[in-house]
Amino acid sequence: MENLIQDGKYKYFEAGEGTPIIILHGLMGGLSNFDGVANYFPQHGYKVVIPELPIYTQNILKTNVKAFAKFVKDFITYKKFDRVILLGNSLGGHIALYHAKMYPEKMIGLIITGSSGLYENAMGDSYPRRGDRDYIQKKAEDVFYDPKIATPEIVEEVYAVANDRIKLIKTLTIAKSAIRHNMAKDLPKMHVPTCIIWGRNDKVTPPEVAEEFHELLPHSWLYWIDQCGHAAMMEHPDEFNRIMHEWLTEKASLLFKE
Repeated sequence: MENLIQDGKYKYFEAGEGTPIIILHGLMGGLSNFDGVANYFPQHGYKVVIPELPIYTQNILKTNVKAFAKFVKDFITYKKFDRVILLGNSLGGHIALYHAKMYPEKMIGLIITGSSGLYENAMGDSYPRRGDRDYIQKKAEDVFYDPKIATPEIVEEVYAVANDRIKLIKTLTIAKSAIRHNMAKDLPKMHVPTCIIWGRNDKVTPPEVAEEFHELLPHSWLYWIDQCGHAAMMEHPDEFNRIMHEWLTEKASLLFKE
């Protein structure tokens, strides 16, 4: 993803005008994972903003789900947005959920896909081993229903993280933080309207995780995408956009009421 704006401590992509959708990427996911969303929604009355999360740049004591949620709140304040829609995948979904718990007054709605926050193996089980390219290739392929989507570039990115000692330590720190910040007890008290879009073949956060999110979140809607793994917005971008847009349109009366 090109044309990132660098402003003080924030680096982000921005396009379009209208209701802000802030997108939170995952632990191993880059901003480009959301190209489909970023190209589609600015044409339909939304401002899409994708901040680079400080996953590897914050002090180790601030390398956790709660601190990242605070970073998002500070970013929303810095952008002078009143209330926003948050969209998150994997760790990004977990951060979005935690943000909805801590700062519901900043939220219009929430969209999660392949989110951690309930299933404790979500990231702790899939952190990369150093130096083992075949293992990393297999793990990258496991993210998708169609292993061909794990391009050499994606595998190379994960391999680079696994072989950077500091990044690997922070990856493990985040994985432990995700387990510590399990949200099962919080979800029933969270009333932000939530759209759950899940790959029916997700191996990282299996379908029963989506069902549990749906059961525990009082105002949630669950949508499935077939032949789809952990990153629905990458594997089936058109279907993902259709579901998300339909949800935003149909649930607008609920979403935009004060």
